[in-house]
Amino acid sequence: MTDDAAAARAAAEEESVFSHPPVDPDATAAYGDDPDQLIDFYVPRATGGPGGPAPVVVVLHGGAWRAPYDRRHISPFADFLARRGFAVASVEYRRGAGETGEAGGGDPVAGRWPDTFDDVAAALDALPGLARRHLPGADPRRTVVTGHSAGGHLALWAAARHLLPADAPWRTDRPVPLRGVVALAPIADLAVADRLDVCGAAVRQLLGGDEGFVERRSYADPALLLPTGIATAVVQGRCDADVPQAVAESYAGAAAKAGEVVGLTLLEGVGHFPLIDPAADACAVVAEEIAQLAR
Repeated sequence: MTDDAAAARAAAEEESVFSHPPVDPDATAAYGDDPDQLIDFYVPRATGGPGGPAPVVVVLHGGAWRAPYDRRHISPFADFLARRGFAVASVEYRRGAGETGEAGGGDPVAGRWPDTFDDVAAALDALPGLARRHLPGADPRRTVVTGHSAGGHLALWAAARHLLPADAPWRTDRPVPLRGVVALAPIADLAVADRLDVCGAAVRQLLGGDEGFVERRSYADPALLLPTGIATAVVQGRCDADVPQAVAESYAGAAAKAGEVVGLTLLEGVGHFPLIDPAADACAVVAEEIAQLAR
């Protein structure tokens, strides 16, 4: 495929995923006092689904940890999962505050240290109680976390909190009670993503710049937090120019060296956005991966 054809395909994929109107949740609950500390809940629809009490799927949206991208853009995907019979919790979290960073070439700054990580940890800790209230009939014992792009990074990180350094405020004494993780085109290896300049210096900005990148990687990089002991699958488009497959392959390789098998599904002819686009065949593949781990 020529560069022009690849660019046209990527543009069409992005146009498709953002063409769906946002879908309002059935309920929204706060897990903290900040306006961004919210979880949207989508109850499972009557059609489809794995039967019995519905598994809970926690969705962490992407957008390079930057403020302009919030959970609304992934709400059609959350609704898609609900229509498949899953109980869905879509998490909002604090992102870059909107300043312009020189290293980012004018893009909003990515992430807020430590707020982004504070929020993901707090949301996962609050989820069981909130789900009982807002997702009646769901089975929190069958919880799967999924996330796209930057959200895929956060999903992998959330499953690895028991491996964080002892002084990390987000560390838990035992693995978070998850049935599995399905990471979608995740920024899963921060060193490789930084080397490839994924999302325009977003990785370094997430950790607070050059000095933070060196000092904080052990607290934030899923590729350094292995093995988790939690079933993990990665779904990646081979044609992804935003988060190249080399990032996912590096994470899977790091897991293998740590003695853990990470399922890696590479989709031919698929770029970055079809994984969360209800109109794309890749989205059905993602739903099946989630269903397999939620059993």
